[in-house]
Amino acid sequence: MARPLCEPIELPLGASVLVERVEHPASSPELGRLLHFHDVSELVLFERVAGTFIAEGRRRPIGDGTIIFVPSMRHHDFELEPGRKAWRLVQIDPYIVEQLALQPSFERLSRPFCAQPLSDQRRRIEALAEWLAAAVDEEPRDPLVLRIVELLLIAVLRSPEVEADDAASDEAHVERLLPAVERLRVDPKASVPLGEAAAICSLSPAYFSRRFKHVFGMNFTDYARAYRLHLAARRIVTTSAPVSEIAYSLGFSSAAHFSARFRDRFGMTPRDYRTIGRGRAAS
Repeated sequence: MARPLCEPIELPLGASVLVERVEHPASSPELGRLLHFHDVSELVLFERVAGTFIAEGRRRPIGDGTIIFVPSMRHHDFELEPGRKAWRLVQIDPYIVEQLALQPSFERLSRPFCAQPLSDQRRRIEALAEWLAAAVDEEPRDPLVLRIVELLLIAVLRSPEVEADDAASDEAHVERLLPAVERLRVDPKASVPLGEAAAICSLSPAYFSRRFKHVFGMNFTDYARAYRLHLAARRIVTTSAPVSEIAYSLGFSSAAHFSARFRDRFGMTPRDYRTIGRGRAAS
């Protein structure tokens, strides 16, 4: 169990694809915005969800069966409503996607998009996703994996695209604010006061605060806490480090404070999150 994180994701040496199934229970709260990007290209196959996908300053509604594609290093965001949520996450070596995008029939892979396949298309896509997950699990370096990825992307590209609203792009504002986000990424444990974050971006604190909340959907302090919580969630599932050690390594004052904030964000305790996440990885 994991949500896409705003940090580079490294594929295992020699592997070109990672496949993961993500699920949140019916008691899961709303997952608010957390603007982020990855080194990898990302395909998200939603099984059960309601909410909004945000990329390049434009919003697209998402629901059961919606598919999201985001190329490497492109900022994107989600607003997911409370309740059960489930999706399959496919993370792909960006070189593979960039080479495919050079072909006219794959040109759409050069930008983020949202698709809503028809029923027959959805069944084929689900079958290909299952096949890909099995192939990656058996031998992630098998050349067959790349062929299945290509077939999966072809099927997705044939699905009707979801239209975005006409909101003006915030891309320029995102770039102006990224030095503060990069400061947080480099040293997530360190406290970054608002004045320091604004100075890093060569902006006044008042203007920085207004623009940050407009672009990121939350103030800088809330974003920093959400960022650390998502880093913690990844480490809880992928390492055996004690929860308290993870909490302190990310700047939380106590394990109790961390657990309370974690439950607010994910709807369960860090211990339960680890148990469920590892159970899915082993299945």
